[in-house]
Amino acid sequence: MKTRNLVVMGLVGAMAMAMGANAMAADVEINVGFENAVTEPCSIAVEKWAELVDEKSNGTMKLNTFPNSGLGKKVDLIDQMVMGQNVITVADGAFLAEYGVPDFGIFYAPFMFDSWDEEWRVVDSDWYQGLCDELAEKGRIRVLASNWIYGARDILSTKKVVLPEDLDSLKLRVSSNDLSITSFTDLGANALGMDMGDVYQALQAGTIDAVENPITSLANRSFQEVAKYLVKDEHILATSMWICGEDFYSTLTDEQKQILTESAEEAGLVNNDLYDQATEEAEQLLVDAGVEITELTDEQKAAWIEAGQKFYNEDAAGLGWSEGLYDTVKAAGQE
Repeated sequence: MKTRNLVVMGLVGAMAMAMGANAMAADVEINVGFENAVTEPCSIAVEKWAELVDEKSNGTMKLNTFPNSGLGKKVDLIDQMVMGQNVITVADGAFLAEYGVPDFGIFYAPFMFDSWDEEWRVVDSDWYQGLCDELAEKGRIRVLASNWIYGARDILSTKKVVLPEDLDSLKLRVSSNDLSITSFTDLGANALGMDMGDVYQALQAGTIDAVENPITSLANRSFQEVAKYLVKDEHILATSMWICGEDFYSTLTDEQKQILTESAEEAGLVNNDLYDQATEEAEQLLVDAGVEITELTDEQKAAWIEAGQKFYNEDAAGLGWSEGLYDTVKAAGQE
């Protein structure tokens, strides 16, 4: 009898271990890799995202966060997610446009949006949801949230810039994509794709004359030490888009999908609140370093917007955009 009891106890223990293993296997862990430093608003908000996911899932879902490119480069992470791995990273419209849905590029086009509110209306529109579904089908990439402010992109230069004609032949570092290079070439600049890690030395050596990015990014990289003029043209209101692989996303239950996306959007609001304060602090850093900041008048801003129309009239069609895309997006922004 004693032997039989030991056998039964052994069986019960084995079953318990198996059940525990199954419970552990049912848990979802996702690796979140991104380029931002731990002190930036984005990184702080990602940690909030992880907290929300843990809380809403009662600990059955976990986000492992890897700032400072700790999980690898964006291109490599996207390759992994397309292969079905449990990876999340952040991208923008110009980047996603290269994955089978060129219309995403309009989020990186010059002076496309007049305000953040207009852009959020577009992100909330049926048109944008259809665009995300198209990306999931063609690019095998699922957009989880698009309401994270990356920042209004301005121009920091070694020569004073106020109006578009001041860009004439100016060697300007832009993101390394066809859209950015083409749009700034249309504005008159000598647009050069360059890794951000090379910009400080290039400005210092005179290899380039200017760089465009949100004020927070410019200040975080100390570019104010080598370039003393900033024009707040806000040529792009850049939003960050958090993405994962569609094949991995499809393995989640509907509840898990909802937890992941709703938490991402909630954390996006945290990011946006932090962004406002970070922008003020970054601007003060530039002022303290002796940077002359130009705030555009309405007339000057209108001149920039008008100059930007050359891109839409002459070159946007070559990027593979849908016919009438500009008007479609503008209409979505008014709804």
